[in-house]
Amino acid sequence: MLYDVIIIGAGASGLLCAITAGQRGRNVLVLDSSNKVGKKILMSGGGRCNFTNLNIQPERFLSHNPHFCKSALSQYTQWDFIQLVEKHDIAYEERKHGQLFCQHSSRDILAMLVRECEPLPVTIQTHCNVETVSAVPDEDNGNTYYLNTNLGKFSAGSLVIASGGLSIPKMGATNFGYRIAKQFKLAVHPTRAGLVPFTFSDHFKQIFARLSGVSQATTLSNTRATFQENILFTHRGLSGPAALQLSSYWQEGETINVDLLMHDMTDALLDAKRQNPNMLLRNIFASYFTKTLISELETLFWPDWQHKPIADIPDRVLKTISHHLSNWQLTPSGTEGYRTAEVTLGGVDTDYLSSKTMECKHQPGLYFIGEVVDLTGHLGGYNFQWAWSSGHVAGLSV
Repeated sequence: MLYDVIIIGAGASGLLCAITAGQRGRNVLVLDSSNKVGKKILMSGGGRCNFTNLNIQPERFLSHNPHFCKSALSQYTQWDFIQLVEKHDIAYEERKHGQLFCQHSSRDILAMLVRECEPLPVTIQTHCNVETVSAVPDEDNGNTYYLNTNLGKFSAGSLVIASGGLSIPKMGATNFGYRIAKQFKLAVHPTRAGLVPFTFSDHFKQIFARLSGVSQATTLSNTRATFQENILFTHRGLSGPAALQLSSYWQEGETINVDLLMHDMTDALLDAKRQNPNMLLRNIFASYFTKTLISELETLFWPDWQHKPIADIPDRVLKTISHHLSNWQLTPSGTEGYRTAEVTLGGVDTDYLSSKTMECKHQPGLYFIGEVVDLTGHLGGYNFQWAWSSGHVAGLSV
């Protein structure tokens, strides 16, 4: 069956691309191997879908080419997607850092996308496994793409790869997009899990397990990035917004710095020593940390002084304790990997793609959009906006 456009992947980028192409009168076929479309949309944001961010900026995306995202993000902005959401009367709310979430359910966003497709020449086919892809040059200096699938043979003049990355394999993630890129001689940057919790295998694993469920405001950093947000202790290690953000900037074997105080407490401790000499350190820190966390911290950083009044603690020791709490050096053994990663770092080399259309420069009619591309956003709706923007600009071109 011949179509104008075939899109492989019925996720965020694939559906937005189908809508945009369909609105131009293009006959579109969307193929997905899953049993239903938009699974990652449904599970995102705790079921509320953090669908974009008010503060979309190119510097909040990671790529070997940091300028690549600028064209697509400017052609289809967060305001464009918000307008679509409001057109469908979907109730949404702003949370911290400009994050926008559905008030009711992420199903509202998926239903909106499917509803937009319904009046258009867009066919969505699930349970479809693409077995082979081939291209035959045509007389107009383009290509016709032929797909063999378990549901039959399909062909189109434009083929869009919107198959996503490797994150959350239980949702059907595969390396399909990278294999197609390599088949057509596109370079693929090495991939790894991003926006993912850290794990530990040393004695901190037992400490963090005892702290599991405790959340703490911190500044988490390494030599590349700094994030002031909460961390969440888990039975495997560290999660929470700050840890997820920093994981995208972390390389295996590196140390991370945890600043639990976010300011130097030395002067405050010395003042407390003068004004409240009989107080224990745990009481002084009670307004900063939970009892559970204090219990672990005093065992780690002031075991010989935990039962002594602050008057008995030398000034140099108080300075050292303050330093440890602001410069807690940890070396993760790794991350939880693709199993729980929100995104995949790396992917199809952007040097091979047009930043304006997402089309392959040396393979006319072949497009890569969304997570499969070497472009990854921060936590907070940035990756959805990249999906909408890259899908839209490809949809204008196919």
